[in-house]
Amino acid sequence: MNSVAELVFEQVRSLPEAELREVLDFVGYLKSKHRTAESAEGDEAADWAEFVKHACAWSGQYHRDECYDRKVLR
Repeated sequence: MNSVAELVFEQVRSLPEAELREVLDFVGYLKSKHRTAESAEGDEAADWAEFVKHACAWSGQYHRDECYDRKVLR
């Protein structure tokens, strides 16, 4: 019985160069998708820690006029 990698190799080796490049691009996409999913789990915890760290800085009151009272916006 052939492994999945061997089966993929058998199918791919007869493809023309242009299609081989597409296969290579797709493999890169799959690898990056996997890395992104792994890093997203760690990022969520870091984001929550950052929120908790600065949550006490907000007074809980929001004044719309104060948001627009800045020199940059004038």
